[in-house]
Amino acid sequence: MEELREQHLLSDLLTIATLARSNFYYHRAQLWSKDKYADLKQHITTLYHQHKGRYGYRRITVALKQVGIHHNHKLIAKLMKQLKLSARIRRQKWRSYKGQQGKIASNHLKRRFKANRPFKRWLTDITEFKVGDNKLYLSPILDCYNNEIISYTLSKRPTYDLVSRMLSQALEKTKASRHKKLMLHSDQGWHYQMKPFKKTLKKHQIKQSMSRKGNCLDNALMEGFFGTLKCETIYIEKPGSIEALEKQINEYIHYYNHERIQLKLKGLSPVQYRTQSLI
Repeated sequence: MEELREQHLLSDLLTIATLARSNFYYHRAQLWSKDKYADLKQHITTLYHQHKGRYGYRRITVALKQVGIHHNHKLIAKLMKQLKLSARIRRQKWRSYKGQQGKIASNHLKRRFKANRPFKRWLTDITEFKVGDNKLYLSPILDCYNNEIISYTLSKRPTYDLVSRMLSQALEKTKASRHKKLMLHSDQGWHYQMKPFKKTLKKHQIKQSMSRKGNCLDNALMEGFFGTLKCETIYIEKPGSIEALEKQINEYIHYYNHERIQLKLKGLSPVQYRTQSLI
């Protein structure tokens, strides 16, 4: 209609189109006006792809605030829906329970996944990845204080060495700042029932705690990390080989510890939160 106005009267065109003059000018203004959220949409898109689709609207809202862009989370959710941007979520779990191999420790943690200082409550478990017919196993230790991954090991086989090296690395890394009365919680996997494992814990005055049999909720924080790790790595970009997967996991854990913000950590990464608490 805008083009036809050069050759015909607007009143005639409105009559033919059975359109009110006010409606015509309203839609004309909408068509010509600039999208007031265009810049914000660009910032949202940049952050979303910078974090490889790992952030939903809540984390995008916090990340925007960190660069001085303040908007309500409901608006961010609305704009992300318009942009068809959403975080990807998926879960998988490998279980290492093979019956009782040694003495089962009591559940001393009792789902108390919060700690008032670092190196007070640690969680551990093993998860499995598959690339074709090949497998890779990850064994990390997570600190309940700030969800930081203290140490981790990777192996193509779930041997005891996978867990032994992980524990040694954690003890070496934290020996200068680790407090007494540390607790390490796991499931009842055979690795954690081994005498050498228990002996190492006792030597370093670490209290051992185990989930009840078949109750994954007793180690829910560790399960949550595995779910986040998988949905933010292999479900976004599937690796073509075990070597590529190993590189992907190494890069992600560094990103998770140092860059990935967490809402319950006041919008900081685990390492930022721990460092800030020591200032």
